Amino acid sequence: MATKNRFSSKPRSGITPWIGIAAIVILLDQLSKITITKLFAFGESHPVTSFFNLVLAYNRGAAFSFLAAESGWQRYFFTAIGVVAALVIVYMLQRHAGQRLFCWALALIMGGAIGNVIDRVLYGHVIDFLDVHFNGWHWPAFNIADSAIFIGAGLFILDELRRVNR
Repeated sequence: MATKNRFSSKPRSGITPWIGIAAIVILLDQLSKITITKLFAFGESHPVTSFFNLVLAYNRGAAFSFLAAESGWQRYFFTAIGVVAALVIVYMLQRHAGQRLFCWALALIMGGAIGNVIDRVLYGHVIDFLDVHFNGWHWPAFNIADSAIFIGAGLFILDELRRVNR
């Protein structure tokens, strides 16, 4: 009787590993934000290196504080975008679960999007704490969720470039 080889080197194509990666991003993001909010007062900054600080900042807008000065509607708008993005990503992961680089990109983006949605729902703003600076110029503060989205976007571009060059 033939049996299924459980130790086959054939890659799995299920969605579970990708959801797991997104969950790890969410967990690291939320734990880091909880830690920073417990250790820092709003606006407080501590130098780590000559070009990097930890700082507690709130962002009511999107990337680079886009729409942060609006009256509050942006909270719901960016929350909805994050939820819709996560649902679309789950659908795409189901359809393309065997494409490793593409799914890594999607999982990181989804984890980051959900991490920031959690902040918007719970606090009305996103908690940022990573501050990179050089020669008096500061990059807008960001967090682990933002970093995951950035890395995921980079992997997505890399995957597309590889696909085009085939």
